Amino acid sequence: MEYNIKHFAYIGDVVWELFIRKLVIKKAQKQELMHKLSTKYVNAQAQANILELIIENLSDEELEIQKRGRNLKISINKKSNPKIHALATSFEVLIGYLYLNNEQRLNEILELIKPNLKDLI
Repeated sequence: MEYNIKHFAYIGDVVWELFIRKLVIKKAQKQELMHKLSTKYVNAQAQANILELIIENLSDEELEIQKRGRNLKISINKKSNPKIHALATSFEVLIGYLYLNNEQRLNEILELIKPNLKDLI
């Protein structure tokens, strides 16, 4: 099957949330705290911030995929910042692309991110 940018974003969203949830369950047992910790990192602003932390570590190919994701047309609510959502979507596209095409590199990127998740590690 041939995947497109929307597929990468869709899969990347799930992969990122699962990555965070796996870390969260090691830190919390109560549902309320698990939710609070998860939503701290599974949101547009957090994902945009994380992308900015790792962007200089990306290959040319990864940067190209990320840029294509940033330009993906998405619908957001009127109160949201379109620039932040574009960056978050590009992060999800990158994660989805790597999950589907290069899991070893995905794991390298996730390891780069872990030190920035101080309350989860």
